[in-house]
Amino acid sequence: QVQLVESGGGLVQAGASLRLSCTSSRRLSSNNAMGWFRQTPGKEREFVAHISWNGGTTVYADTVKGRFTISRDRASTTMYLQMNNLKVEDTAVYYCASARSSYGSREVGAYNYWGQGTQVTVSS
Repeated sequence: QVQLVESGGGLVQAGASLRLSCTSSRRLSSNNAMGWFRQTPGKEREFVAHISWNGGTTVYADTVKGRFTISRDRASTTMYLQMNNLKVEDTAVYYCASARSSYGSREVGAYNYWGQGTQVTVSS
């Protein structure tokens, strides 16, 4: 069983930056895409960004495009989410996930391994 662990969340003011990390308990197949999702109480898990197996393709939700950057270190299977100019509406639990295929998806069902999440809170 693969375990993914997120870190880097916290409480910041609007306009600040945070970098989330996602590490794996063991080396995943280098052919797996990975993604970030977020969720707030009472709402469904929401797509944030995904990155292809080789890092060559990245896709973002419109709400974070231009502010967030997803990247991965294939040598260590660590994935990152650099979040700049954070807004109050970015407040959520952020989850990383490993996809079933080489290219990511906006759909939750396309991912078969998930972390337990890290809380990001942005105050006004």
